[in-house]
Amino acid sequence: MEITDTRIQNYCDEHTSSESDVLKNLNRDTHANVLQPRMLSGHFQGRLLSMLSQMIKPKMILEIGTYTGYSAICLAEGLAENGKLITIDVNAEQEQRVRKYIAEAGLQNHIQFIIGDALNIIKTLPHTYDLIFIDADKPNYSNYYDLVFDKLNKGGYIIADNVLWNGKVVDEKEVTKDKDTQILDAFNKKIKQDERVENILLPIRDGLMVVRKK
Repeated sequence: MEITDTRIQNYCDEHTSSESDVLKNLNRDTHANVLQPRMLSGHFQGRLLSMLSQMIKPKMILEIGTYTGYSAICLAEGLAENGKLITIDVNAEQEQRVRKYIAEAGLQNHIQFIIGDALNIIKTLPHTYDLIFIDADKPNYSNYYDLVFDKLNKGGYIIADNVLWNGKVVDEKEVTKDKDTQILDAFNKKIKQDERVENILLPIRDGLMVVRKK
């Protein structure tokens, strides 16, 4: 399901600030050389992540799911002075590409890239965060949320990607038969029912759940 009319999306893209040259190169590189390039945040969503981060001015950001590093670079654009972003991914195959573009963006002193299982790594991190971005394996979304919640500062934000799952969450047949759709539908309901937060689900690309801790 196309969540947004293609003509509307194209118009929005054309009237949104351009991505940097580093991000353009990373975008092209990912689409040309990496499997499942649709996982990349891309120009439009990337500019939104950057804008939100610049509005929040976080001192500490945690990203769960690095892929090729596009969203990490976008989020890091809004870091407060001397701020830091920690990004975790289980896939070591992209390490060279991720570190290359982080360095080209001049963010090697602000982004820490950790390879491994986020469920284990998060427990070892001593920090608290102003902004957390979840864009990893869908079956663990609820686990990630529970794991990071106490590490999120009051007034801080969690953003979760892909929560509309190609529009399948509004299709009763898909919710009934598809496990990932069931999981994401349950995650969305869980957030809505959590009295500790305020939230808004944005129909941008594949859906962004934005959560603010009260």
